[in-house]
Amino acid sequence: MQFIALTSIGIENLLVDELTALGAEVSKQTVGSVRFEADSLLAQKICLSSRFATRIMMLIEEKEGVKDKDSLYQFARLQPWQEWFGPKQTFAVDFSGTNNDLKNTQFSGLVVKDAIVDYFADLFEQRPDVDKYNANVRVVARLNRQGVALYIDYSGPRLSERGYRQDQGKAPIKEHLAAALVKRSGWLENVQQPLFDPCCGSGTILIEAASMARNEAPGLFREGFAFERLPSFRIQKYKELKAELTAQITDPKLWLIGHDIDASVISKAQENAERADLGNVIKFKQSDATKLTSVAKLPGVVISNLPYGERLGSMAELVNLHRSLGVGFKKHFNHWKLALLGTDESLFKLLKLVKLKRYKFKNGPLDVVLNLYQLDDKQVELSKEDKPALNFEGSTAFANRLKKNKQNLKNWLKQNEVSCYRVYDADIPEYNVAVDVYDDSAVIFEYAAPKEIDDNTAQKRLQDVISLTAEQLKIAPENIAVKVRKKQKGEEQYTKVAKQNRTQVVEEFGAKFKVNLFDYLDTGLFLDHRLARRYIQQNAQGKRFLNLFAYTGSASVHAAVGGAKAITTVDMSKTYLKWAQENFALNDISNTRYRFEQADCLKWLEYAQGQYDLIFLDPPTFSNSKRMKDAFDVQRDHIKLLTWVKKILSPNGTLIFSNNKRGFSMDEVGLMGLGLKAENISDKTLSPDFKRNKQIHNSWLITHG
Repeated sequence: MQFIALTSIGIENLLVDELTALGAEVSKQTVGSVRFEADSLLAQKICLSSRFATRIMMLIEEKEGVKDKDSLYQFARLQPWQEWFGPKQTFAVDFSGTNNDLKNTQFSGLVVKDAIVDYFADLFEQRPDVDKYNANVRVVARLNRQGVALYIDYSGPRLSERGYRQDQGKAPIKEHLAAALVKRSGWLENVQQPLFDPCCGSGTILIEAASMARNEAPGLFREGFAFERLPSFRIQKYKELKAELTAQITDPKLWLIGHDIDASVISKAQENAERADLGNVIKFKQSDATKLTSVAKLPGVVISNLPYGERLGSMAELVNLHRSLGVGFKKHFNHWKLALLGTDESLFKLLKLVKLKRYKFKNGPLDVVLNLYQLDDKQVELSKEDKPALNFEGSTAFANRLKKNKQNLKNWLKQNEVSCYRVYDADIPEYNVAVDVYDDSAVIFEYAAPKEIDDNTAQKRLQDVISLTAEQLKIAPENIAVKVRKKQKGEEQYTKVAKQNRTQVVEEFGAKFKVNLFDYLDTGLFLDHRLARRYIQQNAQGKRFLNLFAYTGSASVHAAVGGAKAITTVDMSKTYLKWAQENFALNDISNTRYRFEQADCLKWLEYAQGQYDLIFLDPPTFSNSKRMKDAFDVQRDHIKLLTWVKKILSPNGTLIFSNNKRGFSMDEVGLMGLGLKAENISDKTLSPDFKRNKQIHNSWLITHG
């Protein structure tokens, strides 16, 4: 019989070797699959024994030229389905692939289903039932350019799911990929040597390694293979096969060590190992990989799936981890082999190691690379420093400026009790970033690099910036958020990572605010507007206050702290309005005259009623509002905007108008035509930490003329 074994990209060669060693005759290898010939008993042995396959399917028939509904139906209708199941059993059809005529896989699956049902109706005058979720037999149909192939699912649920892993960490590695890493690392050539994973997560790599060293078939203790429901299945022969595989299990003396910084993940790893009956074989311990120490007297192999930005951590943590690992490996792991999995070659370069070999894989949807290294005296001599080396010696100029700026702000910060501030803003052109401090945390915002600076140089400078920010400001790397700008699909977009949902509370002039440094482009608090917010607090007593384009409502909170008798907070975003309400709750502020309205501010303004004594208006530079014929442009449309605001500004009221458009010019003639007068207070609303960038915002006090 002919079968096809599926696997992940990059593991095909290992699967070929494995199938051949088990006795199968391999006939074809393609991307993500291997075709082979075997009898039913050998196919069952492969299902029990394969570490690298994710699924085994038995070929029924394949035919070229099947391209439309009718030919698909006829092809499926003519197969001898009674050889694999009967009319009283349930079945399901999985269809993949499309073409010009068969555009919908669900429709194509129904065509195959109808053909099978009609076959049994004609032959037995009975129709088998379809069960999508728990079918006795699953038929798999694959459409490609040549035609269609029909299979019977022989193995059932994913072979990579061994059954021991009920709990896992944030970035799990598939079991069959973990086995591939162990194989590629070379550790199996001598399982007496130590095996160490410094970022072991839920322990998958070490559990797979132990199982491989013990020659333990991964499917031995699994129940419910799909082949057990086929007519050809013989229970006695299957029991003999399992007994034969059980007898082949060995018990070598193994030295397996797993460390992870997360105690809860270590606990999961221990539980997973116990479920795999390896609880006493692997030694797990909570430990920080950035502070590596020696784990064994004899050299061995390090295998690890290092954290990467698609799933967890921030860029600052990753840079710190890889730099520290490079130092730790050189200091404590001479003569060891390293097999490290990751996604970003620039992070691997931070190890300052010369790689021996490189393998490409897929971990789920992610492209990953396994780099192999051999540590020797020459590799270790590359750097004798205890602390990671910088990419550029010139980066010390950034460190010195950071230190100088913080020192210059020291007295002002203390006198004004300011704990959230900008400490650096592209002071040195080559280091084109802004650094904002939020208590014991920081945000590094990378501006778009000049065209003459290549991406590799900019990336290396950013790595130095991250390390030096942590060092100079004495901030833990895990508390540094990095906002990196990269070109994607032709446009400048911010790279997205999985949300961390990390928030903290900061204080400003007696008010508390929730900030989120990691999950959004902005943090929830615009630091450059702090003096405008203080003005609002100082002038809100007894006033009716309106906050337009309110964002997270920080100006509204200050108005409430200042004693405003009524507050209206308007923003289009439900998320930001909820955040604003949370800020009010943080400050124990509750008043029936404090209202939150979700609305397009331009639409709201056009029909607004009532009078307000103090208004804060900080519109976006551009906006696609439905109330404007074209997209809103603050330079072009600010007079129209102020026309609407004037109607609700009380006779003695004050409007604080602000925007962040560089080079903005107030239309003074248009303003006079409205009967309004303006005082430019941009300089007065810029704190010392923003004095260097006078274009960061423009502010005016506007009153009736």
